[in-house]
Amino acid sequence: MKISLHLRLGLFLIFISGLFHTTLAQNKVISGLVLDVNNSEPMPGASVYWEGNVSTGVVSGLDGSFEIEAVDLPARLIISFIGYQTSVRLINPKDLERELKFFLSPEELSLDEIIIQETRPDEQVKNLETGVVRLPVAAIKNIPALFGEVDLLRSLQLLPGVQTAGEGTTGLFVRGGSADQNLVQVDGAPVYNPSHFFGFFSVFNPDALDQVDLYKGNMPASFGGRLSSLIDVSLKEGNREQIRGEGGIGTISSRLTLDGPLFNSNSTFSASARRTYADVFLQLSNDQDIRNNRLNFHDLSGKFTFYLNDKNKLTFSTYQGRDFLGLDEDFGLGWQNWVSSAQWNRNISDSFFFDLTAYHSSYNYFVEFDDPEAGFEWNNQLSESGVKGQWTKLRGENLQTYWGFQSQLYHFAPITVDPAGGSAVQGLSTNPKNGILNNLFAGMSYDFSPKLSAEAGLRWGLYNQIGPGVDYIYPEDDPSQERIVDSVSYERFESIKFYQGLEPRLAFRYLINAQISLKTAYNRNFQYLQIASNSSAGLPIDRWILAGRYVPPIRSDQVSLGLFHNFDENRWEFSVEGYYKDFRNIIDLKNGASVLFADNVETEILIGDGWAYGLEFLLRKNVGKTTGWLAYTWSRTWRQIDGVSLGQKYNPRYDRPHDVTLVLNHEFSPAWSAGLTFVYTTGQSVSFPVGLYEVDNQVVSLYSDFRNQDRFPNYHRMDASISWKNPNKGKKWRGSWNFSVYNLYGRKNPFAYEFTEITNGNINYDPETDGPVVSVEPGIVMTYLFTFLPSITYNFQF
Repeated sequence: MKISLHLRLGLFLIFISGLFHTTLAQNKVISGLVLDVNNSEPMPGASVYWEGNVSTGVVSGLDGSFEIEAVDLPARLIISFIGYQTSVRLINPKDLERELKFFLSPEELSLDEIIIQETRPDEQVKNLETGVVRLPVAAIKNIPALFGEVDLLRSLQLLPGVQTAGEGTTGLFVRGGSADQNLVQVDGAPVYNPSHFFGFFSVFNPDALDQVDLYKGNMPASFGGRLSSLIDVSLKEGNREQIRGEGGIGTISSRLTLDGPLFNSNSTFSASARRTYADVFLQLSNDQDIRNNRLNFHDLSGKFTFYLNDKNKLTFSTYQGRDFLGLDEDFGLGWQNWVSSAQWNRNISDSFFFDLTAYHSSYNYFVEFDDPEAGFEWNNQLSESGVKGQWTKLRGENLQTYWGFQSQLYHFAPITVDPAGGSAVQGLSTNPKNGILNNLFAGMSYDFSPKLSAEAGLRWGLYNQIGPGVDYIYPEDDPSQERIVDSVSYERFESIKFYQGLEPRLAFRYLINAQISLKTAYNRNFQYLQIASNSSAGLPIDRWILAGRYVPPIRSDQVSLGLFHNFDENRWEFSVEGYYKDFRNIIDLKNGASVLFADNVETEILIGDGWAYGLEFLLRKNVGKTTGWLAYTWSRTWRQIDGVSLGQKYNPRYDRPHDVTLVLNHEFSPAWSAGLTFVYTTGQSVSFPVGLYEVDNQVVSLYSDFRNQDRFPNYHRMDASISWKNPNKGKKWRGSWNFSVYNLYGRKNPFAYEFTEITNGNINYDPETDGPVVSVEPGIVMTYLFTFLPSITYNFQF
């Protein structure tokens, strides 16, 4: 049969067209972005592949973008991400000409229930981490709060192994360590005082936060510088699609957060502000003395993100916060944090990554006293600057390695005392303190088998105290004799004292079955700065001390062992962890020591050892209408220092053997939810007077030679809250109300005791109105801060 010329030409064109189409598809790519449907934020690490051809798939980059070679179109493209619904889209040839956007929605389970842990359900059992907690911001916001102020550090106090100094403070004591042994950092930059209002609130605006990680056990070798814990806080990045906002109007402060695209979809911003208006309330008082007082704090934070391409991302973060307390224009106390960081994240390849961080953190604090005869202004400032680089390499499915460096420059400016005009106070300017700490670190994790995994790391710190500065010389090189015989001055960058230390880290996990695992870890840490303070809770004007000639760095060794069990299809988690921690070269103050005005502060402190041990139990429910946890910690903390408590072991004030916390959240409907917390702890360890004596007609308390042998009464408190929110997520403005009660049953927990004389059985005796003195006897006056304290907060999003 003959085929006409036209038919042959037509068949030839069809063949050429098909061939051209195939060649075009092979040489073209489909490009797109993977975004979260709720906030339009990029989703790095999403899997992208053609249906039926998983092996040739790709992974989205840091900015959520991807490129995948096209196949014969039309074809179905699959986008998947853990915890999100899989997206399937039919791709046509016309899609080659444009960038596609894929919006993934969280699984329905996540939308309807409160999730405490934003990880895979069996993460607790299968990972290598011990003593690590990731607390989602959503869970923090569900916890009843003091004055309605949702607070990060107060929420961490509800976890096992984390204790507080007492009522109304945010100072954290983790596994027997003091408050200065916690490294609190925001996007890689340390915060030296993470609290407002003398510790009543933390400096973190919850609306500005993205993630919070607490390390209290197995700390990776990439982190160091503190003994007891790392609180790693990440600020929220802006979304790439539109301007959004959220905030709240509360009983004591208000806050506002805005985020969205900056210049275009490849750059974003997130900015937050918070300010108290307690000083406004003071102005409404009828009492002139109260109106003259000033009391306020504020926070400002920002984060700017630039997606250079699918392999490189730049981020700039900053935080500034300030507190001021003024009493009748006679006394003023203030402090300020300012931290900034810049981060560069680069995907060198699908299995090779590089992260670089540079930061600067400064902390300023002052005291001013306006008095014609004894007026002065006391000032201090310290700062830390650093740079950190880390490479991470994935070597197959079973091996991950990382290595890097970190350099830190400490500058503790001179403490100055400037007398007011006509004041009898002597001026003062101490010598500055400076130090350089260089660290090298490396680590790896390896799966020997499906049951046995290990992680090992090593950190090497090289510390040098440098000039300018002055070292004082004492008889027999012993500063406890307090007699200076000479001094040595050092020029800028001249070496004064050198220390070095190796910090090994090792952890193992053995999987007994799919629901039960055993984990053990060992950590050594060095700390090259610490606080000398008379206060267990920590004060804004506490004296920070750098390691030097007479004050060596502190060292701690911690061993931990834990059993982790998930049951009822991972709805419940149970864990029990035991630990033992050993301290070397830890400091404490002499009796009657004064460190705020001392240039040679080494004469006011004593150096010794310590140890701590404990058991931590945690039962947690992650899924369902009712979620929360029950935690119990049994622990002991000891110190033994020559010159303190006659050289015998003693408890620091934050030793609290028993600690119980209960946290419950229940969702009645999409609109209504409620929260409840209960806390019970052993009273803090203190020293009560054993007698009284008179000096110059003044009654003075007499104390025993043994420190902290008494205790406050046991502390307990219950808080509750009810929240209503608009369940319609389609509205542009969404509001919610939160009503909370702090100390629901009005427990009078002691804040302080005063040992004094009580006249006529009246602690407020006034000789002008209460008649003649009939009796005078010693007594105890207890001060408590809060009983039943309701608050209301209006939160909003737009």
